[in-house]
Amino acid sequence: MPYPSSPGERDRPWVMRTYAGHSTAKESNELYRRNLEKGQTGLSVAFDLPTQTGYDPDHELSRGEVGKVGVPVAHIGDMRALFDQIPLAEANTSMTINATAMWLLALYQVVAEEQGADARQLAGTTQNDIIKEYLSRGTYVFPPGPSLRLITDTVAYAVNAVPKWNPINICSYHLQEAGATPVQEVAFALSTAIAVLDAVRDSGQVDPGDIGKVVARVSFFVNAGVRFVEEMCKMRAFVQLWDELTAERYGVTDAKQRRFRYGVQVNSLGLTEAQPENNVQRIVLEMLAVTLSRDARARAVQLPAWNEALGLPRPWDQQWSLRLQQVLAYETDLLEYDDLFTGSHVVEAIVKSIVDGAREEMKRVQEVGGAVAAVESGYMKSELVRSLTARRARMETGEDVVVGVNKFTSTEPNPLTADLDTAIQTVDKAVEQRCVQAVREWRSQRDAAAVDEALRGLVEAAKGSTNLMEATLACARAGVTTGEWAGALREVFGEYRAPTGVSGGAGTAVSADIEAVREKVRSTGAKLGLRLKMLVGKPGLDGHSNGAEQVAVRARDCGFEVVYQGIRLTPAQIVAAAVQEDVHVVGLSVLSGSHLSVVPDVLAGLREAGMDDVPVVVGGIIPDSDAAELRRIGVAEVFTPKDFDLTGVLDRVVEQIRKARGLA
Repeated sequence: MPYPSSPGERDRPWVMRTYAGHSTAKESNELYRRNLEKGQTGLSVAFDLPTQTGYDPDHELSRGEVGKVGVPVAHIGDMRALFDQIPLAEANTSMTINATAMWLLALYQVVAEEQGADARQLAGTTQNDIIKEYLSRGTYVFPPGPSLRLITDTVAYAVNAVPKWNPINICSYHLQEAGATPVQEVAFALSTAIAVLDAVRDSGQVDPGDIGKVVARVSFFVNAGVRFVEEMCKMRAFVQLWDELTAERYGVTDAKQRRFRYGVQVNSLGLTEAQPENNVQRIVLEMLAVTLSRDARARAVQLPAWNEALGLPRPWDQQWSLRLQQVLAYETDLLEYDDLFTGSHVVEAIVKSIVDGAREEMKRVQEVGGAVAAVESGYMKSELVRSLTARRARMETGEDVVVGVNKFTSTEPNPLTADLDTAIQTVDKAVEQRCVQAVREWRSQRDAAAVDEALRGLVEAAKGSTNLMEATLACARAGVTTGEWAGALREVFGEYRAPTGVSGGAGTAVSADIEAVREKVRSTGAKLGLRLKMLVGKPGLDGHSNGAEQVAVRARDCGFEVVYQGIRLTPAQIVAAAVQEDVHVVGLSVLSGSHLSVVPDVLAGLREAGMDDVPVVVGGIIPDSDAAELRRIGVAEVFTPKDFDLTGVLDRVVEQIRKARGLA
């Protein structure tokens, strides 16, 4: 007999993407075209850190970062190469870009027009959520006020001129990575949406009767962890609260415009370096969280690769992740039925708990002045640091089991990683220099007068109140570079350093292990005549500060005096801070792969400053061969994600201080 099914047709599959981009625009273009041939139905562009933070490849802060975690796009020529032979009128492109989102959308639109497309045909998404950058990922540039203006101008322009484009992707993904509970993830994301929608509504750039069109073009980008029942309920809570919010606060009466539209990247930071083969089942289970419930199903999904905790995935690894999606969508019967959970008392109770908690948290955010004020005051950041500290503590005690990491750690040799040098994608070291030379050649060959005129127009627009998109499009057409566009706005808007959340972050409950390290810190300091002082540094453009912040909080718990100045520091700035603060150890956190470029500069600077007795320890996603090289040039210890016991890490740090000072 037939089973009860949906009253119409089989649900259409979600858009299938892989998050990709590396080395150069040309090489990334070749990867995109191969992925599309394999059945991928949308593109998801990863940009490198200089592009994300508004620097050209030849800027000092770009050193070691060019082409590492994404593709470098320095000007319109790079964008042409990136989408060569890909008809943008037919594409659906997601671009993970925030501080420079307006700029990248302008480049994309101009290239599409050069291909003969009309801007009104373009479909895709710019992430463009700067608030979560202040809280988690760190690729912000400008202060919150000007950043919100850039978002507002982009949204208003797109709704009127690029109506199929999603000009903002409210992004809770990185909030979960930074420690957010499901309640915090929902509440902080919706609080961000309120800030953006209020700003667009109040800007006067959109007709009041068109607020529904604005709401309809707001999408969300969420994280899905391995607790897939709770995660599925989180998505149902998102759907309910978004429908309420858009109807009650903004008066949107069209149910279709109020639809909660979201895409997903399942949890990358939950993937493990230890026994990485286990990551395949983690990815599948996390995918189920956002596909099982028809009423809250994702409309776009991109999956990480099994080896992302080891380094950059190869095309074959990305193909495997694409095939996981295709098997679920096309081989199973998942898409044939109505929602599987309607009427479930268990699901309804979990959803209600998340909804109630999120309402309370959203109320607290509004009481401190809204999302922007909650960033500036440090409230949201401190809450995330507190939550992540609690999560790490549960893992360290074994209350939260992570298979292969804190339980079931015995293992057979892994044939997938037998040769680690070939188990991940590597970026040619010559790529950066080629990009440096290319951007200098670009500058020398363009019409300098046209560039100057376009930049003057941008600065004048920024000083006033007109929408910045037209001036940005003029810059794109004139051949302005990414660094020049952002540099012009830096002159007007200034730069910003967000609160770190470390000073307000709650520590870990004192345990016997912490007491033992605390005593070692105290006794070592007593012999040296000073309280031990640790500098935690983030060199380069890597803004993923969660690990550094957790080290700083745990070091404080263990009795260290901690110096932590936040992200995006040059090696020279880190050395200067070490000298000024007279620290006993320098800990560097690098997750972007630039460790072999920036760490040697810090070591050299410390030697030149006469601080040979200050050990340097490094943490990050660092292959074994790179770790060996770092030790060879003088790094005292190298820590990777498998070193999850932070108290044990700090015990080893104290031993390195004792060794350096002749106390071992």
